[in-house]
Amino acid sequence: MAAIVQKPWYREPWPWILMSGPAAVIVAGFFTLALAFRTEDGLVADDYYKQGLAINQVLRRSERARELNLKAVASFSGSRVRVVLDGDAPAAVRLRLVHPTRAGRDQTAILKASAQGVYEGALDATDDGARRLELEDLGSSWRLTGTWIASQGRAALTATQ
Repeated sequence: MAAIVQKPWYREPWPWILMSGPAAVIVAGFFTLALAFRTEDGLVADDYYKQGLAINQVLRRSERARELNLKAVASFSGSRVRVVLDGDAPAAVRLRLVHPTRAGRDQTAILKASAQGVYEGALDATDDGARRLELEDLGSSWRLTGTWIASQGRAALTATQ
């Protein structure tokens, strides 16, 4: 009669196959933990209550732009930006490019008038994707908003409802 030779457990494939699933989950958990510590929480606001209270002021600024019948078109060429404002033209305006999820990627530029209703300035290069545009006078009495998509190169800004 032949003797059956039994291998030690660590020489069998099945324990290793069964342990590979939980081991992969543990590695993925550590990767997720490291990712959570290294990146910022872009959608979380520290002062969410104050931001909620300030919404009425933002609505008044948009209403003021509507009363003044302001409209604008922003054009982007590399790092240069040009805004043509239709309506009462101040000496300078502020343009904000707001990233949808990462506040650290927001940009602000003061655009100076180069002609009646035409404003020009420079911004850092942006990656592809959509940005919310906010155009306002330096006194923050009115505000126009719009959406800019990098592949389109230009965006219309209007007073929001």
